[in-house]
Amino acid sequence: MPKDLIAQSTIIVQAPKARVWKALLDPDDIRAYMFGTEVTTDWKVGSPILWKGVWQGKPYEDRGQVMTIETETLVSYSHFSAAGGRPDVPENHHLVTLRLEEAPGGTQVTLTQDNNADEAARQHSEKNWNAMLESLKAHLEASPEA
Repeated sequence: MPKDLIAQSTIIVQAPKARVWKALLDPDDIRAYMFGTEVTTDWKVGSPILWKGVWQGKPYEDRGQVMTIETETLVSYSHFSAAGGRPDVPENHHLVTLRLEEAPGGTQVTLTQDNNADEAARQHSEKNWNAMLESLKAHLEASPEA
């Protein structure tokens, strides 16, 4: 798959960087804004990540590995979903990167996902990530101090 077919989503959340950062890593926050997903990891570089849940009525179990952690600035991880129907080999994994930057009144979150199979897959990924970031924004702006 072409590494250069990159899905990108950006949103500004009216919450401090520290709170947005916590939400990106905290299992309770993740469950709240990522459609009930249960995530298991220790968020240390090289550690595995497991996401489990139900999406559109179907159970899933995705996996990956923490690649980069820069506190309150950047987190990246590999991601593989069997739902795509492709074999679990490195060339079928995505790299998902979330970058935080100060923005007027809050924090800008930019998410990228590389290695999309084609333009349709890139657009589909962007649509899903946009929905997730909108949910993150709603979650944090409803309870910014949590």
